[in-house]
Amino acid sequence: MQDKFTFEYAIIRIVPKVEREEFFNVGVILFSKKKKFLGIKYHVDENKLKAFSDELDINPLNDYLNAWELICIGEPSGGVIGKLEMSDRFRWLASCRSTIIQSSKTHPGLCDDPQKELEHIFQKYVL
Repeated sequence: MQDKFTFEYAIIRIVPKVEREEFFNVGVILFSKKKKFLGIKYHVDENKLKAFSDELDINPLNDYLNAWELICIGEPSGGVIGKLEMSDRFRWLASCRSTIIQSSKTHPGLCDDPQKELEHIFQKYVL
């Protein structure tokens, strides 16, 4: 157990019609302070999106999620949030929102490789 590190993750959701409170999972954000890791993986299934709402365009959603990826990486093009410390960037990305793209509550865990854990959670909850 000593080779395991704590991590936190949140599921990224698309909520096409906020007033209906229906959503589907499109990605995962994972943060491990000890491993100095903040990663995101996402995929918006266009067919699933159309099944929920034919009014939404996938391109702005992907652009928005790409901005989240820039924030995770800490790129200057991630804006003011992208310049914050890694833990603050995670907290901002995983914070409660009432928009079309939302995050679940954060969940804790233990892992030895955050990148593998990100892939595992993505496969389990998104694909």
